[in-house]
This record gives sequence, C-alpha cells and structure tokens, in this order.
Amino acid sequence: MARDIDERKKRAALRKLRTAAALAESGLGPPLSDWEREFLEEVEARIETYGSAFGDPEKGDLEEPLSALQKVKLKEIDKKARGKGLKRGGFNRRAYDHHGPAPEADGDHVEKAHSPSISDLARPPRSAVDPPPPSSPSKAKPVFKVIDGGKAD
Repeated sequence: MARDIDERKKRAALRKLRTAAALAESGLGPPLSDWEREFLEEVEARIETYGSAFGDPEKGDLEEPLSALQKVKLKEIDKKARGKGLKRGGFNRRAYDHHGPAPEADGDHVEKAHSPSISDLARPPRSAVDPPPPSSPSKAKPVFKVIDGGKAD
C-alpha cells in the first residue's frame, strides 16, 4: 500500500541515497560496512516501490519518504562517504591535551603547557583582596512531623 508522497520529496531522498552510495564507491572515506550498503539499497528499493521507506506513523512525518532515524543514519553514512568522519563529543582533544610539548633532545628543560580545566574556566581567579568564601552553616538534623489521618490500627 503506497502512500501519496510528494514526487519532489521522493526524488530528493533518492538523490541523497544515490549520492551517498556514489561517494562511498569513490573511496574518499573508509569503505561502507555491509550493513550500511544494505541499508542504502533497501531504503532506495522501498522508496521506489512504496513511495516511502517506513510505515509506522510514530517513526516520522507521514508526508516524508524517510523516517527521522533513517534521515539521521543517511546523514552519518554521507559524512563517512565524504571522508569527514564523525566527531563524537564537543571538545577538540588537542586543545585540552594535558601532556604538553615533548622535552627537547638537547637536554633543555621545557615546561609542560597548562591546559585550562573546567574548574579554571568556571570561575575567575581569586585575588588577594577578595574576601574568603562564607563558611557553610552547620547542618541541623531534620525534624520529622507526624501527620494525623494515616493508617489506623
């Protein structure tokens, strides 16, 4: 049972699938796994046959040819095929390298570069004129109150 999907959206989805497959074949990035190659082929076949690659309305917009997760996976495969790689995490690891430069071969001592830690970035450095932080108040034990109306014996 084919859904009525806009032809432009189907062509755009098929173009993205075929472009990702062609880029993967060109060898710019690492080769696609068998699963990724199979994914591209099966999604393309479903769009050509049914107009959409998914049937469950909870998986995405029924007016779109690809589900939300299929779009995400296609984007990941496209990045891999282009050789851009997937960056996981939000930090550039070289900028936060705590090892610093290697000592020079002629015996000169080179100090290690200090990378800022999160605690250094979160608060400004303390100066001598800043007052000391307030001491934490002593923690009193909580007081428990019995409320009437509970289980009667």
